[in-house]
Amino acid sequence: MSIESDLRKDGIRVVDILDTMSTNRIAHNIANKLCNTFPELCFNETDLFAKLSRLKMYRAQMPEGMAEANYFYKNTSIYFNEKIAFEDLEEFAIHECIHYIQEVKDKKNNLVRMGLCNFDNFKILGMGLNEAAVQYMTSKVIGIERDYVKYFGISFRTISPSYYPLECNLIEQMAYITGEEVLFDSTFTSNDKFKNAFIEKTSEKTYDEVEYCIDQILEIEENIIKLSNKFASYDERNKKVDKIVAKTDNCKTKIADYFTKAQNLIIKNYFDKAFKNISNLEELDNYRKNLEHYKELIGRTDDYTFFDDYYTEKMSALEHKSNVLENGGIETALEYRKPTNKLLSIFRAIKNFVTGEKIHN
Repeated sequence: MSIESDLRKDGIRVVDILDTMSTNRIAHNIANKLCNTFPELCFNETDLFAKLSRLKMYRAQMPEGMAEANYFYKNTSIYFNEKIAFEDLEEFAIHECIHYIQEVKDKKNNLVRMGLCNFDNFKILGMGLNEAAVQYMTSKVIGIERDYVKYFGISFRTISPSYYPLECNLIEQMAYITGEEVLFDSTFTSNDKFKNAFIEKTSEKTYDEVEYCIDQILEIEENIIKLSNKFASYDERNKKVDKIVAKTDNCKTKIADYFTKAQNLIIKNYFDKAFKNISNLEELDNYRKNLEHYKELIGRTDDYTFFDDYYTEKMSALEHKSNVLENGGIETALEYRKPTNKLLSIFRAIKNFVTGEKIHN
């Protein structure tokens, strides 16, 4: 299939090509920003500019709901929505330039890997995870401040309020565990360092399940866009429109479920494993601080209680472990008891009361 056929299949119609001077200016500015934002990766700015300047950049007509810019690896080109103001092209090019940098091809020019995403199997794995990582890094380059948003009934903080917000929140939770540097390294150079670091802190099963959840979120979001385009094609409400609305609502519920599942997997498997490795009071204090800070990262629905319940349980377990460590590792007569449902209910009631007061002040 030709490039033109691929573009038509995606609803892209080329309007014009950017001149060499404009392409070079964008390439130069992005190379400079990547070097300044990620000094730990030790990019050579001259080499990076030389690589990015080989990109071809086009303006094109694009269907509603499609990303404002798209990188096509088959012809090493970026296609911008023609509606984007010329002075804003550079900002939208950053995400696509990172895709270009991270791609790995075989001798037949087939895409084998792109950052955290593998194409060498019968099924593509890690597409959502990679898009999250690339957008997370793009937001850092642009300098976007984290903001609290609400999507699909989930309230959360994200570094990317407009693009892949849920995915970026989850990748930030994962990076909190591994450290950002290893995430950036794996995203740019397409290696398994981030994956291995996350598995070491949790488990391989946890990584695979979280990866699957994020992939599903990305796929379902794309389905919602398709449904929205169908919805917009009707002038009045009818049975077909009602079905579209029902399907859209079902998609939103699934996204919330996958997000919550991924988040809970990260929390439980990381903190359970870390708890077992506490061997002194300093490590115990660091664990407590990490758990306390983690609540600022999570997303919440109106009926979400998992983290609060888990937090209460672990705080009780920490108190017992502290007593043990203070007595030289000898179990005291005071045995640790897992918090009862009644205790958890009391904790939630206190939390809701305090939250209510803050809201009304």
